[in-house]
Amino acid sequence: MNGEEEFFDAVTGFDSDNSAGEFSEANKVTGMVDLDTSKSTRSEKSGERAPQENGIQKHRTALPAPMFSRSNFSVWSILKKCIGLELSKITMPIAFNEPLSFLQRITEYMEHVYLIHKASSQPLPLERMQTVAAFAVSAVASQWERTGKPFNPLLGETYELIREDLGFRFISEQVSHHPPVSAFYSEGLNQDFMFHGSIYPKLKFWGKSVEAEPRGTITLELIKHNEAYTWTNPTCCVHNVILGQLWIEQYGTVEILNHRTGDKCVLHFRPCGLFGKELHRVEGHIQDKNKKKLFMIYGKWTECLWGIDPAAYESFKKHEKRGDHPRKVMLDDGPEKAENDVVDDVPMAQETVQVIPGSKLLWRINNRPPNSAQMYNFTSFTVSLNELESGMEKILPPTDCRLRPDIRGMENGNMDLASQEKERLEEKQREARKERAKEEAEWRTRWFYPGNNPYTGTPDWLYAGDYFERNFSDCPDIY
Repeated sequence: MNGEEEFFDAVTGFDSDNSAGEFSEANKVTGMVDLDTSKSTRSEKSGERAPQENGIQKHRTALPAPMFSRSNFSVWSILKKCIGLELSKITMPIAFNEPLSFLQRITEYMEHVYLIHKASSQPLPLERMQTVAAFAVSAVASQWERTGKPFNPLLGETYELIREDLGFRFISEQVSHHPPVSAFYSEGLNQDFMFHGSIYPKLKFWGKSVEAEPRGTITLELIKHNEAYTWTNPTCCVHNVILGQLWIEQYGTVEILNHRTGDKCVLHFRPCGLFGKELHRVEGHIQDKNKKKLFMIYGKWTECLWGIDPAAYESFKKHEKRGDHPRKVMLDDGPEKAENDVVDDVPMAQETVQVIPGSKLLWRINNRPPNSAQMYNFTSFTVSLNELESGMEKILPPTDCRLRPDIRGMENGNMDLASQEKERLEEKQREARKERAKEEAEWRTRWFYPGNNPYTGTPDWLYAGDYFERNFSDCPDIY
């Protein structure tokens, strides 16, 4: 076998050191998952539309089954030989997944799409950059407390989402398997924006943590203003993947460039620090093409983002150092510290964002549903992403994530069946790759093609168009 043939999206069974009997594969079920699941919240009658309220389609508010406990699974036997290595070819137990494809995880960028609509309507470039910066931060906010790993997409897998209530439609495709590259394209239903990019998530294991570096350029075009903004997301790190309580931080510098005006927003996602004082903090500024600071930005990517004039910001910081400003500290109920000294202690929650007088609110995170902890810490927007509504199978291409049987099985709480289906899909993918190699045939993407980003000139995957014409006759059979 060559390196490609040895690739696994995830381990096919529960081969942990300490698997619980209730998740045993001893009683495997043969056959495929029934996509017409009784546990789904979609309508049962054929052709019946989802309930509507005031003309807007209602979406489900809960998953069909609660998540299971991962406490009985040890991942150390799998990862102990992988320290410092790239993880795309390392098998992981399905127990550490969440019932979404990575393509659906990318779609979560759109949860706060109202910010894009707002930016499009703002007359001044500085105001637009403020709002675009808020959108860039909001796009990673859903990762807060999301310690489950999304399913690696199969080559040719797609995902679409149309939200008339939010004013956008979205399409993504897994365009490469080695390396894994996901391409996406979204547009406003009122033709006010285009949002597109390609993501290559490079994962590394560092002994106690897994680091995900989301390589790839993200582009937002505001059509009315003939403006394009580009940036790259921060690095995400999940701590205590072996032992202890899982916790997440994001760090790195994000630079958002307005290619028409030359304005740039520089955002620093702060690492946790020694005592957790910097946990979740984001600080930065907007500068013009001559590097003059125009606006200061601060907040937390898990809570909110504020902005203020540079002079007022510097004045406040100057007086703060002198101790002139009394600090009102409001502590959240943070998680308790882990007792074992071999884990990375979970930082205690520090004070909430201290608002400087004269600041304006740029963005605030949506409240999560009350049962979010039992649903993989999904947001309300995320809960709806894998919803399979009545009649949707006739409209979707056969490659859509919603039709993927292993994810559907996991969502419905059938872990044995989900694991079995994952094994079948991976083997099917390997066999298809062997056949292509034997016939010297190259994989052909359907909806995206390789090219250069029109604004940065860097390699990118560009939308070919015509997806929503719905001619899916040449789609591959990947499930």
